[in-house]
Amino acid sequence: METIIKDLNCGRVTKRGLLPAVDFLVNRYTDIDTKVISFLDKYPLQSVKQKDYIDFCKPAKLIGNKEPLTVQGIEKIKMIKQGMNKKRLSYT
Repeated sequence: METIIKDLNCGRVTKRGLLPAVDFLVNRYTDIDTKVISFLDKYPLQSVKQKDYIDFCKPAKLIGNKEPLTVQGIEKIKMIKQGMNKKRLSYT
């Protein structure tokens, strides 16, 4: 994770309580837009999390267009968030 921070030149890592896990956090919209999204567009996730990434990009685009400054924009983001990080069934 520290290598990702160094390569992207943004973010920080926090330990997730007592769990053997960490979180990669990026707070600045410009870093998310220009560094994280650009990186993940170039190197797509190879798992079901790619679908969450696609959903993650939707509010980022809304934020870039200043839509969350409206009640409708906030509601759009809430709807997108509700569908993220759910177990998704894969039918092959």
